[in-house]
Amino acid sequence: MSRSKGDYFEDKAVEFLSLNGYLIVERNFYAKKLGEIDIVTTKNGVYHFIEVKSGETFEAVYNITPSKLRKLLRSVEYYLKVKKLDVSYCIDAMIYAGEELEYLENITL
Repeated sequence: MSRSKGDYFEDKAVEFLSLNGYLIVERNFYAKKLGEIDIVTTKNGVYHFIEVKSGETFEAVYNITPSKLRKLLRSVEYYLKVKKLDVSYCIDAMIYAGEELEYLENITL
């Protein structure tokens, strides 16, 4: 996904999250040698680390492979360590098929 297309869908994700009671904490957190966390939010005392994917169909979810999830989990652990946070958290995915959204909370391996 191109950076501008990625930014567009991340902006749409932030708008959706804000309208649904999530507080946006950070965007595009880069963890050295691990990767990037697209969006960090909180809601009801829980941190949500959100991966945004887009495609023509909801099959874009298949781009979140077990390998990608492990890498994302290591990035989350790095984030929590750097920010000195001891909080409840989950990893979510926002999948865009064209302009349609599917929000998947607490995806796991």
